[in-house]
Amino acid sequence: MKILIQQACIIDRQSPHHGGIRDILIENGHIRAIGANLNEKADRVIRGEGVHVSPGWVDVFSHFCDPGYEYKETLETGAAAAAAGGFTDVFVIPNTRPVIDSKSQVEYIRQKSRSLPVNVWPIGAMTRSLEGKDLAEMYDMRSSGAIAFGDGTRPVQSAGLLLKGLQYIKTFRGVIIQVPDDSTVGANGLMNEGIISTRLGLPGKPMMAEELIIARDIELARYTGSKIHFTGVSSPRSLQTIREARESGLDVSCSVTPQHLFFTDADLVDYDTNLKIYPPLRDQASVKSLRDAVLDGTVDCMATHHFPQVHDNKIIEFEYAQPGMTGLETAYAALHTILPQLSAERTVELLSSRARSIFGLAPASVVEGGACSLTVFDPGGTTRIGGSTTRSKSKNTAFLDRELKGRVIGIINGEKEAWNDQI
Repeated sequence: MKILIQQACIIDRQSPHHGGIRDILIENGHIRAIGANLNEKADRVIRGEGVHVSPGWVDVFSHFCDPGYEYKETLETGAAAAAAGGFTDVFVIPNTRPVIDSKSQVEYIRQKSRSLPVNVWPIGAMTRSLEGKDLAEMYDMRSSGAIAFGDGTRPVQSAGLLLKGLQYIKTFRGVIIQVPDDSTVGANGLMNEGIISTRLGLPGKPMMAEELIIARDIELARYTGSKIHFTGVSSPRSLQTIREARESGLDVSCSVTPQHLFFTDADLVDYDTNLKIYPPLRDQASVKSLRDAVLDGTVDCMATHHFPQVHDNKIIEFEYAQPGMTGLETAYAALHTILPQLSAERTVELLSSRARSIFGLAPASVVEGGACSLTVFDPGGTTRIGGSTTRSKSKNTAFLDRELKGRVIGIINGEKEAWNDQI
C-alpha cells in the first residue's frame, strides 16, 4: 500500500524537514521518501492547500468503557473517534468492569486493540478494584503493557497509600496519573463554587479541593523522587504550585482539557448537562490563567478526558446527570479555535511530543526510513460533528453542531490508516 501526501507542511522539530513544504511517500507503514516533487504512483494521494503533517498525536486520559460498559463506548468505537480526532495513541483509564488492575486485564486491552488503527494503552489501576486500600500488582501490569498507573476518576485519597505507590513505581521509572481532587472537600458539589453556582442555586465544588491534593502529592513526589502527572488541572494556584515544583527540580507534569480552556462556569446558566464535567468548569479568570499556561509552556500536554455517557444519563435534571463529555473528535479544533495564536509547533508539542517523552512512548518523527506514526491536519479547515456523524458511540458533547476552526484529515499508524471525509 502506497500513500503519497503532496505539498504538506511538516511540523516536527526533530525532522530535518521541519517547517518545509514537502511530498511524503509512505509504503508498507514506513516513510520511503520525502522530497520537493515526488513523481510516484500511489494507491492513495492526499493533496490540498493547507495540509500539515506531524508525528502522531497522543491522548493521555480517555475512557473507552470496555469491558463492562460497552453500551457507552467500545474499544472499536473509541478508537474510531480517536482516529477521527487525529490521535494515533490513546491512554485508557482503568474504570471498567472488571477493573484494569491485573496482568490479564491489561493483556485483554492490548490484544483486543491490535487490529485497531489506534494504539490503545491501558492505564493500570494503582489500587486493587479502585478501592484505595491496597496496591495493585503494578510491576506485572507494566510488563504486560500498562503505560502508567492511577485510579482514573477515583483519585487516590490516602497520602500513605500514594506514598507507597510512588515508591513502588520508582523501581521501573513508572508514572502515576492523578486527577487532583480531595473528595471530602465540596463532596456534593455539582459545579465550580462561585458567583454562578450561587445564582443557579447549585452546590459548588471549590478549587481548594484540587489545590490541596496537588500540594500534598508534590511533597510526596519530592520525598520519593518519583514521577507524577496531574491531569484535568483547572486552578491558577495549582499551576503556580506545579511551576515552583519544576523549578526545584521535581519530575512533575500536567495536562489540561480543551473543554476547560473553551468553556467557563457561566456557560452553565442554561443547565446544559453536557457541560457537567469532572473536574468542573471554572470561572473566567481561572480559564484565562489556564490559557496563559498553555501558551507559556507550563502545561505539558492536552488530555481529552473523553468520558462517554448514554443519552438517558444526560437528559435528566442537572443534579442527577452523570458527569463527562466526549472529546477525542473535537480536541484539536477546540484548541485551535480558542487559542488561534498558538503556533503549529507548540500545538504539536501539546498533542504529541511532550506526552511521548513523559510516558516513555517510542519517539515518532517525520524522517525518511522511519516507521509511520503521522497525523495529517489542516489548520485552515473547519470541524463540525453532528449526532449522525460522530464516531463515538455516545453523543454527549457540548460541541455538537458547533463549527470549530481546524480540521483533522486523517492518521497513518504503521500499516493502518484512517481518513475523515472530504480528503
